[in-house]
Amino acid sequence: MKEQIKINLENNSFAILNKILSDSFDKIPLLKEHINKLKIYEREKGKWYIEGNDANNTEKIIFNSVTGKSNPEEIIRQLFILELIKNYNYQKEYIKIEQTVTFGIDESKRADIIVYLKDKITPYILIETKAPSEKINVQQLKSYLNAEGSPIGVGINGMERIILYRPYPKQFDDTLPDIPRFDEDIEDVFKRDWTIEKLEELDKKKNTNLSLRSIIETLEELVLANSGVESFNEIFKLIYAKLYDEVESKNREKHLLRFRKYKDPKNTYRIISDLFEEAKDLWTDVFDKSDKIKLTAEHLSVCVGALEGIKLFGANLRIIDEAFEYLVPEVSKSKKGQFFTPRIVIDSIVTMLNPSKKEYVIDPACGSAGFLVHTMNHVKNKYKLADVRSYASKYLWGIDFDEKSTKISRAIMLIAGDGKSHIYRENSIEYDKWSPKISSDLIEERIEEEGNNRDLKFNILMSNPPFAGEIQEKSILSKYSIVKEIKNSIGRHILFIERSLDLVRPGGRLALILPQGIFNNSGDQKIRKYIMKRARILGVVGLDVNTFKPHTGTKTSILLLRKWDSDQGNTLSQDYPIFFAVSNLPFKDSSGNYIVNKDNDGGYQTDLIDIASDFINWGQEQLKKGDNHFEFLGDL
Repeated sequence: MKEQIKINLENNSFAILNKILSDSFDKIPLLKEHINKLKIYEREKGKWYIEGNDANNTEKIIFNSVTGKSNPEEIIRQLFILELIKNYNYQKEYIKIEQTVTFGIDESKRADIIVYLKDKITPYILIETKAPSEKINVQQLKSYLNAEGSPIGVGINGMERIILYRPYPKQFDDTLPDIPRFDEDIEDVFKRDWTIEKLEELDKKKNTNLSLRSIIETLEELVLANSGVESFNEIFKLIYAKLYDEVESKNREKHLLRFRKYKDPKNTYRIISDLFEEAKDLWTDVFDKSDKIKLTAEHLSVCVGALEGIKLFGANLRIIDEAFEYLVPEVSKSKKGQFFTPRIVIDSIVTMLNPSKKEYVIDPACGSAGFLVHTMNHVKNKYKLADVRSYASKYLWGIDFDEKSTKISRAIMLIAGDGKSHIYRENSIEYDKWSPKISSDLIEERIEEEGNNRDLKFNILMSNPPFAGEIQEKSILSKYSIVKEIKNSIGRHILFIERSLDLVRPGGRLALILPQGIFNNSGDQKIRKYIMKRARILGVVGLDVNTFKPHTGTKTSILLLRKWDSDQGNTLSQDYPIFFAVSNLPFKDSSGNYIVNKDNDGGYQTDLIDIASDFINWGQEQLKKGDNHFEFLGDL
């Protein structure tokens, strides 16, 4: 953002602003529009002030170079006041700061901003501002509305924004997609034309970095936690209804969107329910025909008001991932050893295996479809594909035994642009119990010929299989030859190794994320020998111990393989070079929080992309020496 904004501030003022906001500078969209209207100056030696834009032009100290104390919240307050003036047409004389809000007889607090009606006495919009590092306090905002009688409350920290609405005399807290302009009342917000073009314009402008996860967290506080329904299922229904609406809007007159909040909650419920029914008809393998929206009309209205302003189709997938990871209960993931694979790891693996546009790709434990989506983007960029949907619907396949995971995968594939997903809810280990649907699809694409679902012909497999729990069922163990090789306790991930090798054709490429113990424990030597009998090891990349935190601290590595061609057989005696690397620059801290790279526009720090590049260069050198196992890198 620093390079994109044309800054007219004096150099010293800009340096102070950058120092105060620090890591948050690039994450505050309002800066892009209003930075040059901020008036920052040194009024006393070492004390920097900002001029107010409220009715009283109230100036505030924002930085003391002697003490190092800063006031980032004041910058957010002035940015939002400028937003109210420029884009909502409110005049300064109606805007005041730090006005007293009384809670009963004895308790009172100062509201950060109050916008008054034309009488300059009656509060209309109450705004609570926070520093970018602070979370918006929904309960505090609600208490302000109740105490002051203001119908609209806004919480903003510069990165996210929440709008609450108290529709007196009703006694529930509602949401609004936007605040009224100076010449509008609340009903006018509901009357605005709402088209896909306006949603796209809003998405492009991004006055906040409002994420789907933060919206869901707010809705949990407002209604979902006390709604008597499971948050995941109900939010997912709304996500699919909204996705359908965004897709279908291009076929409607004026491209109008129907997923929006209406004045009457009953009307909102009726229209959103209709959209959900139509979405079920289009995407028949996600919901049962009997599924209905279980939220009450009032609760649904709150959710729709918060969701309607965020664009889902084609959205930033990292933001979508964070929301889904939050929605899936911790217990349902950790007990099965399922953890969302960080997109940094996925991106490096896809880069190293370099899929082509004519190769079939599978993830037999697809979770949230990360490998499939990154493959889609890789192929799209590599070949400059205009029609990524046709490619994805034919060549990208995913399997997962968890219902929530398959729903997430299908949604993410839809958001990324794939209209027909090969995502199946099956147990990859128990292939003899797969549904007729997946079997017929495999046969249709000639990925399977025998009809038993065992030996398939995918070109590439990438997966982070679950590595928790032992397999005890003899009916399952009897199908796997690796059991006879090792003859001790069989972890789920061990069977996944054999299953993964069965899923790809001779010469196919694999990338598996596995516990580090498989690579160096003396007791796992037979597993390593089994792998080497069936595949050529291309590379091993050690991952940092924080990679899967906060879910687990298990040390893991990426194993890159190429299945031996059928005419090569067992080549255990053959020597060949292997690429080894260890990631030494963690992208997460010990608590599982991502570490931002300050020199990369807010991206996460990592050395995995450099490791991937080194692997490609090394592999191309081997190819020049005549090692055709690396021919898949020849088009780079």
